[in-house]
Amino acid sequence: MVEFDPIAYINEPRWQEVRPGLERTRELLERMGRPQDKLKFVHVAGTNGKGSTCAYIASMLQAAGYRTGLFTSPYIIEFAERIRVNGENIPADDLRDVTLFVREHAEAMAEAIGEHPTEFELMTAVAFEHFARQKCDIVVCEVGLGGRLDSTNIIDAPEVCVITRLGLDHTGFLGDTLEAIAGEKAGIIKPGSTIVSWPQEDEAAMRVIEATAQRNGCELVVPDFDALMVRGVDEAGVRRFYYDGRLFLTRLLASYQPSNAVLAIEAACALRRRGWDIAYEPDMTGGIYQAAWPGRFEVVSAQPPVTIVDGGHNPQGARALADSMRDVFPGQTATFVMSVLADKDYPAMIAEVLPLANAFVCVTPPSPRKLEAADLAEAIRAQAGASALPVEVAASFSEAMEKARQIAGQGIICVFGSLYSIAEVKKAL
Repeated sequence: MVEFDPIAYINEPRWQEVRPGLERTRELLERMGRPQDKLKFVHVAGTNGKGSTCAYIASMLQAAGYRTGLFTSPYIIEFAERIRVNGENIPADDLRDVTLFVREHAEAMAEAIGEHPTEFELMTAVAFEHFARQKCDIVVCEVGLGGRLDSTNIIDAPEVCVITRLGLDHTGFLGDTLEAIAGEKAGIIKPGSTIVSWPQEDEAAMRVIEATAQRNGCELVVPDFDALMVRGVDEAGVRRFYYDGRLFLTRLLASYQPSNAVLAIEAACALRRRGWDIAYEPDMTGGIYQAAWPGRFEVVSAQPPVTIVDGGHNPQGARALADSMRDVFPGQTATFVMSVLADKDYPAMIAEVLPLANAFVCVTPPSPRKLEAADLAEAIRAQAGASALPVEVAASFSEAMEKARQIAGQGIICVFGSLYSIAEVKKAL
């Protein structure tokens, strides 16, 4: 008998297309006995900061003694990190057993109605079943795409809905205005939940969230960023910030991380008001300090050249990366190793980091949606104009990192542009 490979099954090309809608997920989970009904949720949607916000919330809940599930995507290093309980990836045996259970019902469903669940729908089902079997007290669940039609939105009213900072991304599915995107993200709001939202800069987008919360009779909490005071990064590699007079420490160093932490703190406060036993000390402060999230302005090598990897993959992410560079390494430039997907607004991403660049090394990311390195290099040269900025092309991430080391010397290397590249870069290092 051939050993069953759950990852190969979930990633089969036949069901990798994106097909928004809840019908298939609903049918599959009904056949499985509705594992989601055995769970409580914090549901997190948004464009930027979802992953680290989820990590902060899960860390605080775990610090408070709750058995906490965490469902995120995409994975950075290994597939199993998408499904975690108390910080531990789903074990290989559990992933195999749960996926076999899901496959049984998915194939019966395909035979009965002629439709097989998509890759992300299978992942959602595996995650919910695993969390139910593990008897999680609460699950922090990141939306995959959008919100309203995302398969995670099959859950009933979560304890708290969180909407992070919005930006223009996946416009082919979600709409080409922030107002339209806000409508899709706010689709996770349900009667009976508490809503915590980033104070969206776009007024029309914020009005959509406010109106949706009001229509559903939900309390809406918006962090007061005027009450946030951010300090620099100390010699121990820790950033200090004060929120509402309380001191917090975070090991996530990007300039935007204190704001993400504040959003998570407000979510924890909302849970507290709903009866969850989460203390400011040590649960919130300890949880914020213990939170880890790879690939977000992560210093992967402190030895010269200092090497940073950042998952910024849209103009907002590139802007946040540039802000973090100026904050943590004031007055310095970097050699950027860049790889992007072809459907991203990469000219805007280039524009954000160009003033901080002493050189670029371009590489093709490991994705069917890839932009070829030569095409990216051409776009960078076009924006750099008559300057003598070096722009090189590498055939692999190993070659890209070697070229970057030669250029950077004792300086800084910053790898960014695609979450899909982070694992490749870490292998190369």
